[in-house]
Amino acid sequence: MNRVQRWIYGRWAIPAVAGVLILASFVASEVVGSVLWADGLMLAAAVVAGNQIVVKAVRAMVARMVGIDLLVAVAAIGAVIIGNYWEAAAVTFLFAVGHALESATLNKTRSALAELVAVAPDTAVVLRDGEQVEVPAADVVMGEIVLVKNGAKVPVDGQVVAGTGAVDEASITGESIPVEKAKSDQVFAGTVSRGGFLQVLATGIGADTTLARIIHRVEEAQDAKAATQAFIDRFSTWYTPAIMVLALVAGLITGDVVLALTLLVIGCPGALVISIPVAIVAGIGRAARNGILIKGGEFLETSAKITAVAVDKTGTLTEGRPQLTDVVVLDPALDRAGVLGWAAAAEVGSEHPLARPILDAAAAEGVGASVVPEAVDPVPGKGIVSTTDGVRVLIGNAALLEQYGITDPKAAAAAQKLAAAGRTPMIVAVDNAVIGVIAVADQVRSDAAEMVSRLHEAGVEKVVMLTGDAPLVAQAIGHVTGVDEVRAGLLPEDKLEAVAALQREGHVVAMVGDGVNDAPALATADIGAAMGAAGSAVAVETADIALMGDNLLKLPEAIGLAKRTVTVMHQNITVALITVVLLLAGVFAGGVTMSIGMLVHEASVLIVIANAMRLLRRAQDTTPATGTTPAAPATDRVTSRS
Repeated sequence: MNRVQRWIYGRWAIPAVAGVLILASFVASEVVGSVLWADGLMLAAAVVAGNQIVVKAVRAMVARMVGIDLLVAVAAIGAVIIGNYWEAAAVTFLFAVGHALESATLNKTRSALAELVAVAPDTAVVLRDGEQVEVPAADVVMGEIVLVKNGAKVPVDGQVVAGTGAVDEASITGESIPVEKAKSDQVFAGTVSRGGFLQVLATGIGADTTLARIIHRVEEAQDAKAATQAFIDRFSTWYTPAIMVLALVAGLITGDVVLALTLLVIGCPGALVISIPVAIVAGIGRAARNGILIKGGEFLETSAKITAVAVDKTGTLTEGRPQLTDVVVLDPALDRAGVLGWAAAAEVGSEHPLARPILDAAAAEGVGASVVPEAVDPVPGKGIVSTTDGVRVLIGNAALLEQYGITDPKAAAAAQKLAAAGRTPMIVAVDNAVIGVIAVADQVRSDAAEMVSRLHEAGVEKVVMLTGDAPLVAQAIGHVTGVDEVRAGLLPEDKLEAVAALQREGHVVAMVGDGVNDAPALATADIGAAMGAAGSAVAVETADIALMGDNLLKLPEAIGLAKRTVTVMHQNITVALITVVLLLAGVFAGGVTMSIGMLVHEASVLIVIANAMRLLRRAQDTTPATGTTPAAPATDRVTSRS
């Protein structure tokens, strides 16, 4: 299609032709002095600008809908019938211009989605038979090795199998600082290499990539209606017919046909109908560009009402990667290596997450287990009992030792001291004799305390930490992060009950978690938010709010954006209603004609759209880049064995 054809079929062709005909009508009237030509040209302008309006009105009536187009069509036809060609042409011309401007500006509110689509890569360089081959991105086969060079877009989701490099993941996570990638790291389609060379094993292609899922979710979310929008839709179903009845009654009572037709025009609820969808599209689009996926208008509106946030500890407030922090020797015959060696010997057969940091530390210090235990029996909530070379080793909490009739005040005191410091202690006993206490800890995220502070600034009244960890450990984390309340020793069903209790207190609750044990609480909360969703297709598809990266500060940012969006929605509704009220008053007071009414209406529509477009502007970003902040002190390291 060439430029001329694009213009003919473009949004401005009809307003332009109608405008020229109106100008020609004025020339015929004022210069040539031909009333016949002037009326004919003005009628032609009304037909050009109004024919599509009539067609849409008829189609709507066939579908049993009474819309804005019907009001304008009836008013324009009525004006033609009574010989008021200028009003008919002016109303339809202004309506067409307004629609063209509305279409152009509405496209800008969807620019976020267009930008997401634009980052989708077109080509990929793959290794086939040892040769580099450039192929369309859609032709990459799962399991192929894709080469990503400096400056190139990553064409697939995959895992780095060789090479190192820095990748800009702003299109996925909203983080502007490139992330270093090395072997075994995950990369996403649509991100851009800023240096280095990567060989990537393709694990997700085409529609099965994180970027494709984000685009799909944003498309669905922008079209999903908020509760207020549903109300406006129901309001419009009776408002528009009511305006027609009002115009008919006013015409019959006053005998003034022009008054009746003017009421039809000024009663158009154009700004009201568009006030909420345009804000939702802009708000959800802005969020997506910042690495925040919001499920739809309803969830956006609910997020603006959040008054309490419940957060899981492990993997949310902490990094979820526990490390060995302490080895307390209580047996004079042993040293640190001896205690750690017995602990490793017991844990080598355990599948518990806390076994890994003990085994890693033992291996690093050269005291790793050399034999496989004959038996390993986990004791839920307490620890494990292992038998190695005929020797029984207990490793766990004081309750485990008590179960086996072992008491050791020194061990209990050491464990309590470590727990108070925010670490998870485990007492080690060999053949009924305590030999020491070891402790592991998880690092508190550097932005956890800042997140809590910003949540309060965003209007959240209470931030509650829910954890299955011991009370002393949980309290230590709570002190570091500044949460308002700590609920420790919780099972999954207890977390659900904690969320329900907050709701019974009158709070609108958001739950943030990343583990399977958080699923019941996430489902119960008014808003379920998932962290680090970029690598999880399930999280992208199901979470009410999916934070694509691991940046905790995205949560208060999401709540703040939701509040701004709802504020814009309310402002738009106010503008729309005030416009209609003022025009109605103007009509009955005199001075407001059909053309003036239409002009004001279209201006109000553009004001509403422009107001929503403010949401597209990026708020000042004071978010620190994830992974660049210094590590928390050792006293901030905790984790859970329960």
